[in-house]
Amino acid sequence: MGRRLSLAIVVQRYGADINGGAELHARYIAEHLAPHADIRVLTTCARDYLTWRNELPPGSTEINGIAVERFPVSRERARDLLEFGLHSTRVFHQRHSLDDELAWLDVQGPVCPGLLRRVADAGGEFDFVIAFSLRYPTAFHAARLAPDRTVLVPTMEKESAMGLSLLPPVLRGVRAIMYNSLEEQHQLQALSGNQHVPGVVVGIGSDIPADPQPARARARFGLTNRFILYVGRIDANKGCDELFALFQSYLRVSYLKLQDRELDLVLIGTPVLPIPEHPRIRHLGFVSDADKFDVLAAAEALVMPSYYESLSMVALEAWALGRPVLANARCDVLLGQSLRSGAGLFYRDAEEFGAALDAILDDPALAATLGASGQQYFAKHYRWNVIESKYLEMLTQLADAGPTHGMEPLPGWQERRRRNKPPAADVVAALPVGPARDEDRSETHP
Repeated sequence: MGRRLSLAIVVQRYGADINGGAELHARYIAEHLAPHADIRVLTTCARDYLTWRNELPPGSTEINGIAVERFPVSRERARDLLEFGLHSTRVFHQRHSLDDELAWLDVQGPVCPGLLRRVADAGGEFDFVIAFSLRYPTAFHAARLAPDRTVLVPTMEKESAMGLSLLPPVLRGVRAIMYNSLEEQHQLQALSGNQHVPGVVVGIGSDIPADPQPARARARFGLTNRFILYVGRIDANKGCDELFALFQSYLRVSYLKLQDRELDLVLIGTPVLPIPEHPRIRHLGFVSDADKFDVLAAAEALVMPSYYESLSMVALEAWALGRPVLANARCDVLLGQSLRSGAGLFYRDAEEFGAALDAILDDPALAATLGASGQQYFAKHYRWNVIESKYLEMLTQLADAGPTHGMEPLPGWQERRRRNKPPAADVVAALPVGPARDEDRSETHP
C-alpha cells in the first residue's frame, strides 16, 4: 500500500457493549483494519438508538485499542413517538418536499453538530472517512461534507427509507461504496444510477471460536430439548411477532398429527416486544459472545424471520458453525444468500415454515449438507482475511487515483420546499424484487 493510511470511521453509536448490526459492523471493521492503518472513530455520546440520549462522556477515549472521539447529541429523538410517526407517514406515504425528508432525518437522529464540524475541519488529517449507515444524519451529512474522501457503508435495508429522494445524490457522489450484499448493491444502483462510483460487495466477517461447546450451553441454560434459535433484537420490525405465531402454529399442527415434538424456540437478545408466555419459548436475554456461539452450535437451526436486512451477521455465524438457516423468503437478501450458499431453507407462509422445519429436524443428512455448504460459503466470502483484503484493495486503489466525480449540491431553499417528491414506499415498491443473481454483480473499481 505504500505509506500507512489514516482513516476516520463515522458511526452513530460505538462501544464494546453496543451490539446493533451497523454499530457492531463498524467496530469490527475498525479493529480489523487497525493493523493496516491509523484508525480514529468519530461517534456520538449516545448508547440508546431509541432516544439518542447522551449517556457516555464526550471527548477522547480508547476502546479495544481504537481511538474514539465522542460528541454530544444536540437533541434527543422525538420524545413523542407520534411526531416521528407523522414525519414518517408524510415522507413514506404522501407526496412531500425535500425539506420534509430533511426534517424526517433530523427527527430520526442523531443530530450531532460537533461530530460534523470535526469532519468538516479535519482537512488532510484523514485520507478517507468510512461512514456507516446512510439513513442516519451522521453518515448522510459527513458524506456531503467530505465526498471526495468518503467511503460509504450504506447498510440499507429494502424498506421505505430506501426510497427517500435525498439518498441517490449521496450514492452518486461519494468516493466509493462497500455494499453488504448483492441485493443491496443491485437495489441501490437501480435507485441511484451510481454504477460510475467504485464499489464492491464485501459484507462483514466474524470472530468464530475454534471450538464452541454445545454441551456447555445445554448445561448452562438448561436446554434439554431440541431447539431452533433466534438471535437479535426481539422486535416486530424483525418479524418476531410473526415468528411467535408461526412457531406456536407449528406445535399445534404437529400435535394434531400426533407428532408432539419436544422442540423449543430459544431467543437471545433484548426484547422490545412482549414475549409469549409459552413453555416451549425460552428467552435467554443478553448473553456473552462465547455463550452465544455455544448456544448456536447446539441449535438445530437458526431462524431468521426478518423482512428487512442488508446482511445478517448471525446467519453468517450460523453457517460458519455448520448450522442450517431457516429464513423468511420475503427478505430478498436472506433469500439470495440462502440460494447462493446452498445452506438455508426458506418460507413464505406457515405451511412452508412447517415443511422446511420438518425437513431440517427429520433428515440429518440434509441438515449436515446444509451445514457443510454454509461453512464453505463463509470460508470463501466472509473470513476476515477476505474482508480485510477487499477493504485494503479498495483503499489502495482510491489512494492511487484521484476523484472522478463530485457530489451534487442540495437544491436551493425554494426548490427544497416544493412538494414534488413521490411517496418513498412507492419508490421502493418499484425496485427490483427477488434475489440478485451472480451475473448481476457489478463490482467496479477506480
